[in-house]
Amino acid sequence: MRPAELDRLTVQQAADRYVELVVARTSTGALSPATAEVYARDVATLVVLAGAEVVLDDLTGEDVDAILLAFARKPDARQAGGSGAGQSPSSQARFRRSISALFKHATLAGWVQINPMTAATVTAKQRGGLRPERRALTREQAQGLIGAARALREAPEQESKRRDQRTQLRDAVIVLLLSTMGPRVSELVRANVEDFFTNDGVRYWRIFGKGGRTRDVPLPDDVAEVLQAYLARGRGQVAGADGDKALLLSWRGRRLARGDVQAVIDRVQRHVDPDQRRSVTPHGLRHTTATHLLADAVDMDAVRRVLGHSDLSTLGRYRDELPGELEVAMRSHPLLRDKPSR
Repeated sequence: MRPAELDRLTVQQAADRYVELVVARTSTGALSPATAEVYARDVATLVVLAGAEVVLDDLTGEDVDAILLAFARKPDARQAGGSGAGQSPSSQARFRRSISALFKHATLAGWVQINPMTAATVTAKQRGGLRPERRALTREQAQGLIGAARALREAPEQESKRRDQRTQLRDAVIVLLLSTMGPRVSELVRANVEDFFTNDGVRYWRIFGKGGRTRDVPLPDDVAEVLQAYLARGRGQVAGADGDKALLLSWRGRRLARGDVQAVIDRVQRHVDPDQRRSVTPHGLRHTTATHLLADAVDMDAVRRVLGHSDLSTLGRYRDELPGELEVAMRSHPLLRDKPSR
């Protein structure tokens, strides 16, 4: 059984408590002292890479990915002079197991609501070390998902349906916001109705991001229309909607939880043509937004601001390769578009 209340420990506090537990297990023979020492060393590294004062529950799957890749790039101290190409594949796999064990305990102890390891996409491979799996949808797959979400707006909610089945417009809003604007899932579920405003005829979303930073991002016209339909019709059908400021509500009238968003995506995916369908996580849709905006030559700084990053260099983690993009780039080479006059 998980505790009823969350204990918002910092990474340092959680690490200290976990290491105490690991050391205690050596006295019962459940762990060898050598194994306990390895766990303690890896947890100490996690504190350095994640930040000692960061709240453990605030770490997301993308944060875990960044931590794993940062560890992979660390010079191996066992090599001469402490220099080299980074950690060996076996060390990378061991580090992933160590922090996975910590987060598993943190989930049971009530230090985190959701184990971020379940959303991490960087996996350990014996050959080649850690590699990020492909996360972004192709253009066809993304358009199939967006098309299915748009169709939900055209399908009227049936009054005869149970309240827990009248979620079409809400589901459409969730998928469209994730697919076209790429917010973090935590930013999405924290959104309130008042965070959406109109300025000079343009609808904006004031997104409250990590580190207390906010950003105002304009909604594409199609997304703004579906949002307006949801606010006018879909959200009003939820019990207690008038008394809750949350944008996204469960059919019981409570703020939607992060863990519910994946179920929404999967439900919309069932309406996508099988030839265009591929399973994707909320974080994968964030990658999809970044990948296709950058592939369409949208200014890098504009993409950075949409995603809410403080540094342009972070975008590299979100840019996935697209099938055929090199061929397209070379066919439309900028130096060969105009033939020189003779």
